[in-house]
Amino acid sequence: MGTVLHEPSQLKTLLESLYETYNDRRFVDPDPLVFLYDYDDRRDREVAGMIASSLAFGNVKQILRSIGAVLRVMGPSPAEYVCCAKPSRLRRSFSGFRHRWIRGDELVSLLLGLRNVLRTYGSLESCFCSGLDEKQADPVPALSGLVDALLAAGDRPANRLLAVPVRKSACKRLNLFLRWMVRRDNVDPGVWKSVSASMLIVPLDTYMFRFGGAAGFTSRKQADLEAAREITARFGEIAPDDPVKYDFALTRLGIRRDGDRGELIERLGMEMRHAV
Repeated sequence: MGTVLHEPSQLKTLLESLYETYNDRRFVDPDPLVFLYDYDDRRDREVAGMIASSLAFGNVKQILRSIGAVLRVMGPSPAEYVCCAKPSRLRRSFSGFRHRWIRGDELVSLLLGLRNVLRTYGSLESCFCSGLDEKQADPVPALSGLVDALLAAGDRPANRLLAVPVRKSACKRLNLFLRWMVRRDNVDPGVWKSVSASMLIVPLDTYMFRFGGAAGFTSRKQADLEAAREITARFGEIAPDDPVKYDFALTRLGIRRDGDRGELIERLGMEMRHAV
């Protein structure tokens, strides 16, 4: 175990170095974010982003295979596809879909939810913003509203592709979706204009949770919503306008073996295994 960097200035210097190294699209593959670059239209990126983030669990090869299979069926415009396809067509097209424990009926329910939200609000951004409180710096209420709208517009009361924020889950995949939609740099496409990056919550996966513990950002034993908030708050002390800025770079340490990765992990005081 290396020496944990508790000094804020030291930690910021290291995080900025990581960011400068990995804030480059050539490091995105095999992240599911790579699929969003195929679309220029904002609504297409929203739909592709919700599908990609919702399926971002399990083996990375399986994740990419499943997302690719869905988006290929949907053609060049995922938003147009979900808005125009009849439910019967969706059920036929995805009757054989499998992603770990997810089956075609839950995927179709998500697509139906996306269709009706787009028809009602015009975009996922508008739906999300309808639940925003200007006095509330936390995205969870608005995120809960978006999830409720997707579930209500679908044909199932619950869907394992969508976490429910009020249940105190860390909502890693939903927060990942928000990061993709809101942040804009060389990696995150940032197609939403009405949401500030300052209100984002870290998409809390295993690697980020380990970092949070090693850096003294949280002492919680479970990677739940409160842990995600605590870790985000500490990042907010370093980058108040963009607390999720370092998420992509830090998670690269868990899935890549580039350059001085080992030295960086040691300096962070972390023990991380290479993800297969």
